[in-house]
Amino acid sequence: MSVCSSTRSDGEPTDELESVSWYHYDLTRHATEALLLSNGVDGSFLLRSSQKGPDCFALSVRAKDSVRHFHVRRICGRYSFGFNEFPSLLEFTSHMANQPLLGSESGNLIVLKHPYPREVEEPSIYESVSVHTAVQSGRRHSDLVPTAPALGTKEGYLVKQGAIIKSWKQRWFTLSRNELKYFKDKMFEEPIRTLDLTACSAVQFDYSQERVNCFCLVFPERTFYLCARTGAEADEWIKILRWKLSQIRKGR
Repeated sequence: MSVCSSTRSDGEPTDELESVSWYHYDLTRHATEALLLSNGVDGSFLLRSSQKGPDCFALSVRAKDSVRHFHVRRICGRYSFGFNEFPSLLEFTSHMANQPLLGSESGNLIVLKHPYPREVEEPSIYESVSVHTAVQSGRRHSDLVPTAPALGTKEGYLVKQGAIIKSWKQRWFTLSRNELKYFKDKMFEEPIRTLDLTACSAVQFDYSQERVNCFCLVFPERTFYLCARTGAEADEWIKILRWKLSQIRKGR
């Protein structure tokens, strides 16, 4: 009986799989959904390990306001995806580049547009980030453009409660790297304050206020209370902020 091993003795993936920039080894299903819904766009996708076994994976794709998961198996170096089987990872990624449509359970088609990289260097000024893009819709593997939008960012208006006078004022918030800044308005260049998320201990919904769609950021010296226009928007902020905190705790 031959043994086909595709993982190292320590359980980590082989070099071939590590070379895929959009393969996320330790990302859970729940974390994947939060990540793609918070940071991704329609068509964002990634490959992750599945709990079904060491040679089982999931291709996760954001489709509008949901995330779909598709099973991928690896047997003796061959990749099984749906009714197709590919002799190598290169063949598999080439297939994804040239056949980017996937049928969901509802019968709709999902287009793979934006690979979500495992590691992205976040510059101090967010414009764009150069990454190795393994797949881009409508292009061959050799023609892929090595650029992708910056990840881990969010901006928008929130209503913030004052520290001393408990009045509520609308402020423009931007999230980049480990900093959450808020400005008097969108057109102002200098922030009123910059919050260092490395000092933040928790982000959670808050129901103690008279307003709805509120959440809070807990810091040693103060808890900041913020409100979004909708519950969905508040949820997006909470998800991306919690993801940031999880990355900080992992030391990334």
